[in-house]
Amino acid sequence: MTGKSVSRIFDAPMELLAPAGSLAAFEAALAEGADAVYAGAPGFNARALASDFSLAEIGAMIDLAHRSGRKFYLAMNSLIKEEELPRAVEALSLFARLKPDALIIQDLGLWYIARRFFPDLTLHSSTLMSAHNSLAVNRFIAMGFERVVLARELTIDEIRIISEKSKAAELEVFVHGAMCFSYSGLCMFSSLHGGRSSLRGKCVQPCRRRYVWRQQTRTGSPGRASRAASGRNAGKEGGYLFSMNDLCGIDLLPALRAVGVVSLKVEGRLKSVEYVRKTVRAYRLALDTMDSPEPDRMQALEDAHDLLDEAMGRKRAAGYFLSNCPAGAVTPSFSGTSGLPVGRVERMKAWRAKDGGGTRTLSVRLLAPVAVGDRLRLHAEPTGERQSFTLRIMQAGGKNLDHAASGQKVRIIVPGGLEKVQGVSGGLLFRVDVSSRGGRERPSKTLRASVNKMKRIPDRVQVERILDQLGLRFVRKQKSRRTNKGYSEKGRRKQAQDHRQTDWWIRVNSLKSLDRRFPVRPNRFVVPLNGDNMSVFSKASKFRHRIVWSLPPIIHEDRLEWYGRAVMKLRRAGVEDFQLGHCAQAGLFAFERKRSGVPACRMYGDYTLNILNSAALRAAQDLGLTGIQCSLETDSRNMAAALGVFSASRPRRGSNSSRMKIGMLAYGRPPLFTARLKGAHFHYGRTFVSPMNERFVLDYEDELTHARSVLPFSLLRHIQEAREMGVHYFVLDLSAGPLNKELISLSSLLRGSGRHRLVFSGNFQGNLL
Repeated sequence: MTGKSVSRIFDAPMELLAPAGSLAAFEAALAEGADAVYAGAPGFNARALASDFSLAEIGAMIDLAHRSGRKFYLAMNSLIKEEELPRAVEALSLFARLKPDALIIQDLGLWYIARRFFPDLTLHSSTLMSAHNSLAVNRFIAMGFERVVLARELTIDEIRIISEKSKAAELEVFVHGAMCFSYSGLCMFSSLHGGRSSLRGKCVQPCRRRYVWRQQTRTGSPGRASRAASGRNAGKEGGYLFSMNDLCGIDLLPALRAVGVVSLKVEGRLKSVEYVRKTVRAYRLALDTMDSPEPDRMQALEDAHDLLDEAMGRKRAAGYFLSNCPAGAVTPSFSGTSGLPVGRVERMKAWRAKDGGGTRTLSVRLLAPVAVGDRLRLHAEPTGERQSFTLRIMQAGGKNLDHAASGQKVRIIVPGGLEKVQGVSGGLLFRVDVSSRGGRERPSKTLRASVNKMKRIPDRVQVERILDQLGLRFVRKQKSRRTNKGYSEKGRRKQAQDHRQTDWWIRVNSLKSLDRRFPVRPNRFVVPLNGDNMSVFSKASKFRHRIVWSLPPIIHEDRLEWYGRAVMKLRRAGVEDFQLGHCAQAGLFAFERKRSGVPACRMYGDYTLNILNSAALRAAQDLGLTGIQCSLETDSRNMAAALGVFSASRPRRGSNSSRMKIGMLAYGRPPLFTARLKGAHFHYGRTFVSPMNERFVLDYEDELTHARSVLPFSLLRHIQEAREMGVHYFVLDLSAGPLNKELISLSSLLRGSGRHRLVFSGNFQGNLL
């Protein structure tokens, strides 16, 4: 990519990149004019709830795409657990022989293996790597990625600046489909409160749930809470607070082309063939008429929107393209369920027979035409309850109807009742897509025949050689063994007595807090790099050699220059220790290559780098990190296996000569969501409650919205266990709430008097899915 000129990037037609969750969807995408198709790699993709393709099917799709003059990309964009690495190496060996046009990845371990052992594989960085500024894009290109899939939270103006500063990069953007509330790669909600990782494709979509606001709480910072809530809506109101409307950028294609976007990606690997067909047809129509006379272009856009309506997605909006705080991103009174809204329920009557059966009659004002035989979903907006049924009986004026038009008032009779849905006054009816049922989505005989001819096996000699070099052969033999031991209560009491031997890193919000009395002796203080702390830096000389300056995981483009200057100022003042929130932030220290006689900078990685396996640990060490915190999502068995393999390996020649230190968050209130949206319906500092009675609170800091659990996250009971695994330092994060309250909570837990205090420990004692 480095050799391509910028003008060629801007002048080339934009690629229309379509999803394929089935062979039939793949063929539909090609038939409707997609320039490229992407599908999930079996067992390793971030849409793991979809049915996996076989390797023969992958091979047949690659072959057909290439024979059709199109491209095929393979999404291997899941985080990989340690025991899965041998299978991942086998898959990479096969993919190298199948020759997809690119592999889309997020796991730094996969990046390390692919670049070292499969250099011919073209890599694209997944949106899960959260490339949200030019620093990240340039860093990924330097790491060998040919294309960067940008974060979905960027405005067109920000994309333009990134494009101008990253002229060697191919930039891809999601232009249509489902939106996550959190920055991709930073959502911990589904994992830490459910054990199903969104970064591994198993998200249970907590952002789609209905939440209820409770009375104002003091869990967050007092100033933030009271000023933002300011007494508004002090009752129990709530809604679908985080359920994002679907992204639709079809009206903005000329603007995206003008800022240098080369690929337009449609989300939807879990969607039906008809969704793929209609959506690709709509965008193909819009792309082909971009330069047509205005009347023709506007007519084409109108037709394209009609097609998107028929695709039965969610309510559509322009996402962040036009604003970094879009007003239409969330409709909190609306569930965000997929399907075409066809009617609003004005009244529901129930009749129950003596035999237990019954009938419900819905009085409906139609918003779109319906017909007998349509599959409908009734959604009660106030409660979130929903139930689907097939329309059999529809009446108006006492007569049965086969069809009814938009605006008409009808009675819909549902024999058998709607037991799951109670009060639905004001509820909505949706027509839903059932085209995938009953084997209707079948691929052509030609493609099926091609699948049957495909037979690919990995290069066993190559795979065994790579596993040897990675130290992974024993993992396959011992993967069923539990690698960590249980600990008795006596052992835990001994652990509590040994806290003085522990390397504690305490994270606080302000340098002014460093002279406080802490319940343990801090070896290091982690403080955020911000204007307030920079202004008092000179007064903290007593602690300066114990301070680790922490960079946030998200630095918006307009703040990059400030952070660059701040890092340079600290380095000139002799500061040596920094913590990176994103792997690309090592680029902020690039100026040091030209300097001599300056003490080496020590860079540590935060848990937001999502390090889950031993290959990712090797990658972090090769990228120059002195230390790294393990992924917050890991379970103890996976951590033990990954650290065991890493500790047994020798550093590669030319990488960090000393062994990288391993850290772990032991206490804190980590963000479950990290989002750019600052919704008018958010009440910062107020508690909101899930349908399962879990309690959370919102805060707003550094232009980001965070959702945190009211319960603290704690692995304090597992310190000795983690030490024996090879963890060197433990982070106590006191920065997410009032410091006095956090100190009391932490002290109680450390003394053991808080043994029965309610905390949560994520997946550590369970099994990460």
